[in-house]
Amino acid sequence: MATQQDNKSKEQQDIDKELENSKASEADTAKSHGEILKQQIIEGQETYDKSPVSILLSSLTAGLEIGFSYLLICTLFFFLEGKISEDSIIKSLSLVYPIGFIMIILGQSILFTEQTSLLTLPFLNKKRSLGSLMRLWGLVILGNLIGGYLIAFLLVWIGPQLNIFNLETIEKIAVHVTDYHGSVIFISSILAGWLMGLLSWLVAASKDTLSRILIIYIITAVLAFTGLHHSIVGNVEVFAGLISSSKIVFVEYLSFIALALFGNALGGAFFVALLKYRAFVYDVKG
Repeated sequence: MATQQDNKSKEQQDIDKELENSKASEADTAKSHGEILKQQIIEGQETYDKSPVSILLSSLTAGLEIGFSYLLICTLFFFLEGKISEDSIIKSLSLVYPIGFIMIILGQSILFTEQTSLLTLPFLNKKRSLGSLMRLWGLVILGNLIGGYLIAFLLVWIGPQLNIFNLETIEKIAVHVTDYHGSVIFISSILAGWLMGLLSWLVAASKDTLSRILIIYIITAVLAFTGLHHSIVGNVEVFAGLISSSKIVFVEYLSFIALALFGNALGGAFFVALLKYRAFVYDVKG
């Protein structure tokens, strides 16, 4: 038993040494796997070191800011309704869907799906415990959801007042998001979490703001165009439908948000954080 523990400790020391030796690349060369991983682990640990109040406020901010994507989604849907087919409208929403994500990620607010893999890496690297990871996830999710509730209430009121969309628009979007079997929403959410984890990795790999904006736009536009379920945007979409339409009931909202959160977490933590980390570990051991 002692020998096995010693081997694990030696392996962890080798991993830490290899990460420490990952040097910054020249300006004109791409970052290495080790450099990106090191940056992600450091950024993840910085989030762990923040106070709970700071984390909650930052995640609440992200929940509010994602509402700008929803505002544009509703406005574009209402503007195009009757001019082109509804299927075409749904696909065209991918043009405006990324705006809230750009605001959040460049503004460094804490969005659960973008931070899932980032926050998992310090745990995989044995710098943080599973309990601390779960507590941090809980805080981020709570802040994102509360921010989403607040912006949903505001937009459900202001949209009709400005005549930029109406309650029927809100209802149609909410029904479109939830009109799937639970297993479909879950698998769709895993794929969305995978994409968002990749987004975080690719943003860390980029060297300038313009590249980051382009990466965020492409990844989130793909997510929207394919109709994959994102828990935090979906929270605003479905909750807005819940408070303004009889077609969305509370149980349906709870089922959606639970499946979407779990699926997004699994996609980001396993398909990005674990696989990227293990690929690096096997390279070190090799």
